[in-house]
Amino acid sequence: MTNPADIRDLLLRFTGPDLTQTLARIESAVRGVAAKDCAGFLESAGVGREALAAAAEMKRLAGQINVTIHALGILLCLPHILEPDERVEYVSLGAGNTGRDFDLETNLRVAEFKFIRWRGGAESIRQNSVFKDYLLLAEHPTAKRKYLYLLGTEHALRFLRGGRALSSVLSRNDKLQKMFADRFGEAFRTVGDYYAVHAGAVQIEDVSLWLSELAEELIAEPDADADD
Repeated sequence: MTNPADIRDLLLRFTGPDLTQTLARIESAVRGVAAKDCAGFLESAGVGREALAAAAEMKRLAGQINVTIHALGILLCLPHILEPDERVEYVSLGAGNTGRDFDLETNLRVAEFKFIRWRGGAESIRQNSVFKDYLLLAEHPTAKRKYLYLLGTEHALRFLRGGRALSSVLSRNDKLQKMFADRFGEAFRTVGDYYAVHAGAVQIEDVSLWLSELAEELIAEPDADADD
């Protein structure tokens, strides 16, 4: 089953125009159903293995969407960021950096891209991811300019200047935690402590104007492995 239209039609037979209402109706109708009634009830409710297979296929396809957005976003940014004498050395378009240091390296810069829309609440996973990219860029030994490209910079900068403990930010990434401890020991307690010293190491830029299609969307991260 590979045709998205067929998958959609099979799912709609079960979900109807409003899944919440459909599930509420089924929850009400299933009361009192016995084993001998199941086959007829499932058929009347549109519950079948084809619908389950369609849902599984849709989930598989949806898992590729974030990686696709990441790849398209990077490529569509290139005309806006490349300077006349600048040449791409590589781009890493898949999940994670596939053995490369960053999403983009040219003869003039290295860069990471995060196409996520922050809402300003408790977003520790996104904060961890942004700090990881910022840290790896800041500490990378190169004379090239370093960039972190984001969909909006307000929340990220507030986080980087804030008081969240580094022990919390690094707690889920053993490799990064060890690297930081080996390099800095206990010199920095909070994210803001580190950023205050290294704020000039990485330029943080907003790509919202270039990718307006993503500006109002909440995009998940395509990272393959938290320890990468």
